[in-house]
Amino acid sequence: MSAADNGGSQVKSAVRTVELLEYFAGRPGLHSLTTVQEAVGYPKSSLFMLLRTLVDLGWIETDATGTRYGIGVRALLVGTSCVDGDEVVAAARPALDRLAEDTAETLHLARLDGTHVVTLATRPSPHHLRPFTRVGRRLPAHSTALGKALLATHTDDQVRSLLPPVLARLTEHTRTDREELIAELHTVRAQGYAADREENTLGLRCFGVALPHRSPARDALSCSVPVARLTPAHEQLIRDALCAARDRLTPVPRQR
Repeated sequence: MSAADNGGSQVKSAVRTVELLEYFAGRPGLHSLTTVQEAVGYPKSSLFMLLRTLVDLGWIETDATGTRYGIGVRALLVGTSCVDGDEVVAAARPALDRLAEDTAETLHLARLDGTHVVTLATRPSPHHLRPFTRVGRRLPAHSTALGKALLATHTDDQVRSLLPPVLARLTEHTRTDREELIAELHTVRAQGYAADREENTLGLRCFGVALPHRSPARDALSCSVPVARLTPAHEQLIRDALCAARDRLTPVPRQR
């Protein structure tokens, strides 16, 4: 085997490892070798050896029979390290705490990941009626206030290259036409915030703002509130609080 071939083989192995971890991360529970093989398409013998290696290293776990596989604790440790060491998460913590006091609703910090947003930090509402969100949760960008706030920092053509023409429907209120979504993003840019009107979860409305640390933006803040508790005055308070938090987190230009 040549050095080039060896290098290519190593890259292929790395890609397969990452794809396997992403497969298990997106499918909680334990899965048989056959189920995994049908999903990823790798030769069964190669897949088995790769799974056993990942089990030995703690990235994958098995049941008592050793025939069913799921994500391992090592992935949790690395994921926690990613969040704990993230500069944006650290900078946003005081803003999330203040938003929690100002709104008494559930707050999120999330990052754009392809066509989805991933939750990096949360602050739960003190109310009994509240949404449940965990760090690491992945949601479609087109149906969330977080996602729309971030997509609005992209050009129309960039959004077209990112999203398919027909978008997944999560509720009866979800926009499924990409061009209609792009038209809404124009409004988001003009008003400075995005809204999710029960487009991701029935009975829940959300408002989001992008954090302009990068261009296009990568991170956003949002506030989720049950429709039953949302009044016009409360909505205005939430929007104002989010925009103020964004402005406090906006980097000050360096003086030359």
